[in-house]
Amino acid sequence: MIQAFASAYAISKFIKPFIYLNNNKLRSNMRLALHFDFPGLQDSLLKLLPELEIILLPSAPDSVLPADLSADILLTSSHLFKSNLEQVLAQCEGLKWVHVFGTGIDNFPLQLIKDRVLTCGRGASSVPIAEWTIAMMLSFEKRLPESWIESPPQDWFAAPKLGTLANKTLGIIGFGTIGQEIAKRALAFDMRVLAKVRSFRASPMKGVELIQDLKEVLQQADHLVLALPATPESQHLINAQTLAQTKQGVHIVNVARASILDQEALKSFLDSGHVAQASLDVITPEPLTAGHWAYTHPQVFLSPHISWNSPEMMGSLMNSFIVNLTAFANNEPLTGVVDVKAGY
Repeated sequence: MIQAFASAYAISKFIKPFIYLNNNKLRSNMRLALHFDFPGLQDSLLKLLPELEIILLPSAPDSVLPADLSADILLTSSHLFKSNLEQVLAQCEGLKWVHVFGTGIDNFPLQLIKDRVLTCGRGASSVPIAEWTIAMMLSFEKRLPESWIESPPQDWFAAPKLGTLANKTLGIIGFGTIGQEIAKRALAFDMRVLAKVRSFRASPMKGVELIQDLKEVLQQADHLVLALPATPESQHLINAQTLAQTKQGVHIVNVARASILDQEALKSFLDSGHVAQASLDVITPEPLTAGHWAYTHPQVFLSPHISWNSPEMMGSLMNSFIVNLTAFANNEPLTGVVDVKAGY
């Protein structure tokens, strides 16, 4: 998947001119293990750091790794669904930093990180996901696409009951980079914005009310957006019990992970009309099998996990690694660091 996506772009586009190397602090003899490759990646990295030693590792589950495998850095991918990553982490000597080429760490063997630093491209897809979310909310309020016409209607000016985002309440579950980008755009539509957070703190954004109690958000939201990471604690956070606490006629948007939402409970609440619509960019399983009820349910807008996509996406992911590679070379703190204990 990475190779197919990357091949459509010139990797040189991703290397921003702001990269700065402090020769007084620069690490020497750095070794990078690539767990995947795409055209131009190695050449571009060597132009940035000519002294960098790069080794390309096989990723197939049954592949044989070098007996003397050692590296300072491992660049792996969130799209390697079946790989030898656990073997690489267990066998690689001297490994200090692991970067996941993606925005999340789903299915990453966190127990093998130990004292190494783990980072990812967190936030790289936040803007396109936020725009997709607003598009779904507008589609719900403006009854799109069903309000388009293909022949003269019985009454030309008699529109269906259209709504507005203005003065509606948006409830966001999870207030990381994606949640904040969604909130920023919702405020521009004069929405009231509530955000569920794990522990109460002062809001970093004017106009957004942070709330610790999930029930308080569920009871008030006209649009409920799931934008939190998938962890054991968030598994089926939205289930039959919590769905019963939502407002009649709520619109639910899931741009997080399918595991957060109990799909069978959702179907029951859609069928009863309590949930007016579900806009789902994630679902279980992916790819979804033919004949699944979500394909044809009249109150479901389903897309094949594409809300993250934009022309700049590959560049954003690449630059999150390049910025960190530069920081690592300069012995400076990294960004996008994963809290291994919290799981995100």
